[in-house]
Amino acid sequence: METVGSDESDRNGDISDRSSREWCDEALTRLNAGRPESALDAARRAAELDPGAEWAYRLISLAHERLGRDADALPAAEHAVELARGSWPARLRLAAILRRSPGRSREAVEHATLAGKFAPERPDPEVMLGDLALLGGDHTGAERSYRAALAADPANPQARMNLGLSLLRWDRPRPHHDPAWPVDPRETGRVRRALEVWSRQARLLVALATLAIAGAALLLDRDTQLGGFAVLVLLAPLTVRQARRVGLWSYVPAMLCRDPWLGAAVVSAAVSVVAFAAWLLLGAVPSVPSALDPVWAGLAGIVVLGWPALAAVRALAETWRGRPLLALAETTRAREAREHAHAAQIDRTARRNAGVLLWILLGRTWSVLVPLVGGALAVEPRAAVAAVAVPYPMVRGYLRARHSGDRWLPTATALVVLAAASCAAGGLLEAWRAEPAATWAWRLGLGALAAAMAVFGARAARAWWRGGPGPWRTSLIMCDLPVGAEPSVTLDAEVRQTFSYARSIVLSYGDALGPRVAGAVATVTSSGELRVITELEAWDAIAADPRVAVFAADPLQRRFWVEVRGIAQPDSDVLRVTPKQVLVGEFPGRHQRR
Repeated sequence: METVGSDESDRNGDISDRSSREWCDEALTRLNAGRPESALDAARRAAELDPGAEWAYRLISLAHERLGRDADALPAAEHAVELARGSWPARLRLAAILRRSPGRSREAVEHATLAGKFAPERPDPEVMLGDLALLGGDHTGAERSYRAALAADPANPQARMNLGLSLLRWDRPRPHHDPAWPVDPRETGRVRRALEVWSRQARLLVALATLAIAGAALLLDRDTQLGGFAVLVLLAPLTVRQARRVGLWSYVPAMLCRDPWLGAAVVSAAVSVVAFAAWLLLGAVPSVPSALDPVWAGLAGIVVLGWPALAAVRALAETWRGRPLLALAETTRAREAREHAHAAQIDRTARRNAGVLLWILLGRTWSVLVPLVGGALAVEPRAAVAAVAVPYPMVRGYLRARHSGDRWLPTATALVVLAAASCAAGGLLEAWRAEPAATWAWRLGLGALAAAMAVFGARAARAWWRGGPGPWRTSLIMCDLPVGAEPSVTLDAEVRQTFSYARSIVLSYGDALGPRVAGAVATVTSSGELRVITELEAWDAIAADPRVAVFAADPLQRRFWVEVRGIAQPDSDVLRVTPKQVLVGEFPGRHQRR
């Protein structure tokens, strides 16, 4: 007995045993089952049986995309659009591929915009526009598109999760690269890597040399200035080596502007080298006036502390960027899509993002508690009572997310809560003049704060060592579900016969004055589109709103009528109407007139 859908039966059976549409259904089933190679074979068989089946080419493109072959996925997606120019799934399929093609992001936006024009009732075009805006760094535009998608489908998980990223002001994986640049992102990635390596090498060398020279002078009373100049000489070949790897120098200024932290790292490295050279020159002068001692110490501070200071500023800025509580709420709602075809992928992405968001909330809480407790100890201990309210947003988000899987997170959360409660108790005990108990409460609170930071450091070191996602913003990922797999609308033999023999065909469209109708002539193509010839007045209105309806009655079956609702696109002197919905029915008979 033959098993339907098995690969063995596909190899041994006859292609004619199934229709093109049945092969498309089989290809979609295999894609959803995680078998893209087998799905590609089924979609190709569908295209062989019916070369005009745009659904088959969309599935071919989607299978190639799942296999990581974007270059092979693009021609199939373009051919699907050519077969059905008014198909919104075909436009979205093409937009999904173009957004990963260098220099073609604007084309992706155009196709996604057309898809939204063709199907304003669907959330998918708005989700795609939101993804394109998010990848382009336009968080406001992305938020607007995702909210429009949720207005059409409040349960859309991709819109929910990526809305959370836009609320957090998430940076795309390659913030230095403009998707509109006609250059491969891998090339600009190599440029970024070369700049990062040079900045690290330069800052590390001059910082270690400064500490070594200062330590030798203070502890051993030895002059090692020549070693410092040797470090400057060593920096020259290192700089030349990384400069050769850059190559795309014309893009470097724009890359540094698009990625401020990359620009800050490069600039701080250059400043450190200049400060180190000035520090050496001042130290080489035999009689340096004592008035220049602060300058000499300041230059050493720039060289040694510039890197840690920049890292601390970046960590603080990324911790306080965006609205993580709202982002966590949207991410949690996205996990509720249990019946979705890609529920497992959605759940994995939501879990990962929720964990990172909770770490960000913990970092915010810790960064508020430290200055609050320090200020209370230095000025007024009773002010530490306010610390008890600081962890509330963090605890609220933790309970809402119901996150599991990260064993480090509950420990760090409990330590921060303990620190806040202990410091608040210490402030109260100070006010009640219970000195011994207050002292122990302060010690417990400060120890818990230090322990929470140690847990974070251990979690980050573990993620770095294993190469996994860490408790930082860059570990957040977009929800990127496949698009363009929706079945196409076909015209069966009865509908085709109606348009072939109909004596009169009516085209309905809308303009600024309301619905309009016009006489037309229509034929059905082999790909299932309608070719319509109608009056020129309808063309301008259809350009503004391409949604039309074509009505015909079958003279052979006088009571049978057909209405095809679809999207009209101009092609030379005819309108190509891609069906979205087909309605059939019968006119009432004489017994039904009353």
